[in-house]
Amino acid sequence: MKRIVMTIATLAAVTAVAPAMADEAMAKAKNCMACHAVDKKLVGPAYKDVAAKYGKEAGAVDKLAAKIQKGGSGVWGAVPMPPNANVSPAEAKALATWILSLK
Repeated sequence: MKRIVMTIATLAAVTAVAPAMADEAMAKAKNCMACHAVDKKLVGPAYKDVAAKYGKEAGAVDKLAAKIQKGGSGVWGAVPMPPNANVSPAEAKALATWILSLK
């Protein structure tokens, strides 16, 4: 019984500190795919185009994570990207990392 309790406690601790893993499912759940697609422009740019533009830039993950949460305008055209308040900082960073992996 003690071993089971210790295993559950260890799993809970690992889960609490594990970074959010992002993929297309998270992007859909956070409503990102309403304006973006992986490989084609919709309202906003294709994620592959974002990865190509920012992929080699120092600090790209943090920059994109901030844009995901706070929104932005003027970089990809006249339509602004609204802030996404339902995305936590960890989720924004995970989404940015996933987007930058789509080269």
